[in-house]
Amino acid sequence: MGTVTLGVSIAVPEPYGSLLQQRRAGFGDPAAHAIPTHVTLLPPTGVEPERLPAVRAHLARVAASGRAFPMRLSGTGTFRPLSPVVFVQVVEGAAACSWLQQRVRDASGPLVRELAFPYHPHVTVAHGISEEGMDRAYEELAGFEAAWNVGSFALYEQGADQVWRKLSDYEFGAGLNTPAVPAQGGSPIDERAAFRH
Repeated sequence: MGTVTLGVSIAVPEPYGSLLQQRRAGFGDPAAHAIPTHVTLLPPTGVEPERLPAVRAHLARVAASGRAFPMRLSGTGTFRPLSPVVFVQVVEGAAACSWLQQRVRDASGPLVRELAFPYHPHVTVAHGISEEGMDRAYEELAGFEAAWNVGSFALYEQGADQVWRKLSDYEFGAGLNTPAVPAQGGSPIDERAAFRH
């Protein structure tokens, strides 16, 4: 029997998720509409289907030990020339993402794996496209900003059509969950989450 391809990530909420997805498509990235806008906690990983219940139980335990945290995106970065990627930077919440991804990949769980590169939380906006397209992404999203409170992460499966679909959401444990800290505009998502000019 084959494997299923799973990923674990934090979704970028609306309207910013769709906005960045549309911009990614506009830069010429053919994968844009197959990949919901996200911050990766576990990159694409092959798992035997019979291991799915253990994966779900493991992720529920990870979520139960977590708590809500603020995340802020600001400006762009790139992994070029090492990897053909342009991304929006995570400038707040990176330490919490690092903590979560370590627990998702913990050696005692069903998703243990090594990473090809050191973990660096980010939101991909261009991958493997022309240099011109990546330059455009880097320049045109340089003023992008978004802020919200992260209260969960999700498990995704990549279909045979290469589209990633959500299987389950994992809310952080109620016992450890702290009240969401509003952004300056008075709500977790506010007008600061836009393009800075």
